[in-house]
Amino acid sequence: MIDIPEPVADLHDALISWFERNKADLPWRRTRDPYAIWLSEIMLQQTQVATVIAYYERFLARFPTVGALAAAPLDEVLKLWEGLGYYSRARNLHRAAQVIVAQHGGAFPASVEGLRALPGIGDYTAGAVASLAFGIDAPVLDGNVIRILARLFDIPDDVTQTGTKQALWDLARRLVPARRAGPWNEGLMELGRVICTPRSPSCAACPIAAFCRAREHNTQEQRPVKKRRARTPHYDVAAGVIRRDDGRFLIAQRRPDSMLGGLWEFPGGKREPGESLRECLQREIREELGIRIEVGDQIGTIRHGYTHFRITLYVFTCRYVSGDPQAIEVADWAWVTLDDLERYAFPVTDQKIIALLRDGGGQLGMDLI
Repeated sequence: MIDIPEPVADLHDALISWFERNKADLPWRRTRDPYAIWLSEIMLQQTQVATVIAYYERFLARFPTVGALAAAPLDEVLKLWEGLGYYSRARNLHRAAQVIVAQHGGAFPASVEGLRALPGIGDYTAGAVASLAFGIDAPVLDGNVIRILARLFDIPDDVTQTGTKQALWDLARRLVPARRAGPWNEGLMELGRVICTPRSPSCAACPIAAFCRAREHNTQEQRPVKKRRARTPHYDVAAGVIRRDDGRFLIAQRRPDSMLGGLWEFPGGKREPGESLRECLQREIREELGIRIEVGDQIGTIRHGYTHFRITLYVFTCRYVSGDPQAIEVADWAWVTLDDLERYAFPVTDQKIIALLRDGGGQLGMDLI
């Protein structure tokens, strides 16, 4: 067990006082509404604060209550989430809202356990909502807090290992000050965002530097300890802007249980060994939609990185040849015009294809649409 220095109240006072004086004025800090706090915590996962603010305000304006969110079609939720990424967050948000309405009468569970039982809510989010909205003495532990604790207590163990994570959760629980969990947790989040950053932490400006064992031992740049990541795999992917004789083109909706589930895309897929990009595209369209196409010119190359892999997406114009589209390996499909696309939610790569089509104008637009 990691030992905590006494008196720990001095540590609590130092961080909370600093936070109260220096906290950024963020919209979710102006409320104790559990719905608004929950929304912000979900949006802030894997996403920068500056990016989240506009999405958060638009989302609350459209869905001001958990009931409004629960009643909305998933397509509309995904469209409003478009560009924020990690779309499973939006699907789980929608499902959780429906559970809250159906099983809790529209009221958020006021306990860590009750929050933890909702779709898409893990230990961190349950602790954040419980402490910030309900004043419950619950800990939080995310990447920022792990980094702070690993430096504060100069922990030499690999923080990606299960045993170390369990020890960190235990430490986080023991550190929570009674009746002050909210400002303590927010202080940790703010400290990790602006002071105790992953590289070149601002130790001279840190309000708890006097308690930091890594700073004392000059090991802050070596904490937290993490195993080296494996090389990120890369895949070649082909996508087709498939035009029909009437000028409409084909889009497909990804299955709900797949990556980017529920979003729409220009159909295609990953190239297999030994395939050309054109062969890949013809095969994928046949397997996914049951139609034959003629692959034309390549009109764009898009590079994009996901959490665990990278892709190079090659975009081709295509001509529809024969067959009635079927939802074989997709959730749905539609023949659309360029103007129709405003009604559909697309991932970032396909938004770039749309931008390519819009920017083409003139000859490119006439050729494709």
